[in-house]
Amino acid sequence: MSEKVWIAGGGVICGIGLNLQECLQSFKDMRPGMGAMQYLSSVHRNTFPVAEVKADNDTLADIARMPEHISRTALLSLIAAREAWQSSGLDDISNYRVGFVSGNTVGGMDKTEDFFESFLKDPRGGRLREVVHHECGSITELVADMLGIRHHVSTISTACSSGANALMYGARLIRNNIVDVVIAGGTDALTRFTLNGFNTLMILDQQPCRPFDDTRTGLNLGEGAGYVILVSDSLAARLQPWCRFSGFANANDAHHQTASSPDGTGNYLAMKGALDMSGLQPQQIGYINLHGTGTQNNDLSEGIAINRLFAPYFPPMSSTKSFTGHTLGASGGIEAVFSAFALKEGILYPNARFEHQMKELPFAPVTQFSTGHELQHVMSNSFGFGGNCSSLVFSVASH
Repeated sequence: MSEKVWIAGGGVICGIGLNLQECLQSFKDMRPGMGAMQYLSSVHRNTFPVAEVKADNDTLADIARMPEHISRTALLSLIAAREAWQSSGLDDISNYRVGFVSGNTVGGMDKTEDFFESFLKDPRGGRLREVVHHECGSITELVADMLGIRHHVSTISTACSSGANALMYGARLIRNNIVDVVIAGGTDALTRFTLNGFNTLMILDQQPCRPFDDTRTGLNLGEGAGYVILVSDSLAARLQPWCRFSGFANANDAHHQTASSPDGTGNYLAMKGALDMSGLQPQQIGYINLHGTGTQNNDLSEGIAINRLFAPYFPPMSSTKSFTGHTLGASGGIEAVFSAFALKEGILYPNARFEHQMKELPFAPVTQFSTGHELQHVMSNSFGFGGNCSSLVFSVASH
């Protein structure tokens, strides 16, 4: 259990870019991805802005080299996973013991919704191929087959912490010598069911979201996929890894089905546990990628926990969801890629639309994209429904 685990590469597709480089350009240009719905058909099209991937399913299918009738969730997953593998410096995937651990919350629900629209009009209508990949695990298995992965395939579905928990599980697989490489992260596509559910909770903003702003009124939903390539210590010695996956922890305060505990207990325990595993003190963290959804409850809970753990030293921090929207099961994976790459390149990401300091907190997020920072350790937070809280720590790549 003592072997180190490394990040050898990463790939992202989301509302601000079809790959990692496009995403970085959007951060530099201060171009968040929120806008009116273009591809999701909803009665709320003109009410709630969303951060959609800027491509229809036919275009995504061409990029992914998959049939267009496949779920958007799977198309996004395959595109990001392939980019991650190509960035790692690894050769043919069949040369390694590879695992695929992917989080998601909607499965193939986007296609199921299309099926039922036809089926309810006519019981003989609808294409059954649109429901066979409905459940979350089916999406993971479909993408694993396309990638040629046979050694280990697992699906994580723990709401908004799914992608982060996939990295934790992948690291354990490597540490226990079950596999040598894991493609770990998450994927989710926008669906009417998800949009309507969050609307019922009354936590969607009708304007572009403002994480950690005192005037925040809710989140914007997004979609996408993000994966890192986790490799063993022995394999990392042959590569040029981005960084080391030095610490992680999951905690559950079980406060409420959908709300964080007001005192941020789970958030605090997750961050503290990740620091303890990495052997770090709070003041050694150089940047925090906040969970930062933009809801009243989530941002306050996370802020209280950060204040408890980090005061009086507060590292630079920001919520990249102010650009990508909340991508749910994909968010932990997407933000792990952003965080690991930030460490590698010395980047701080901006928190868009922040103007008003939260009166309950003594710190504020950074609002400008900047480079040239000598970061040694970066933290990424993902806090989900049911109190499922996860924190990841990445450290500079030095053997």
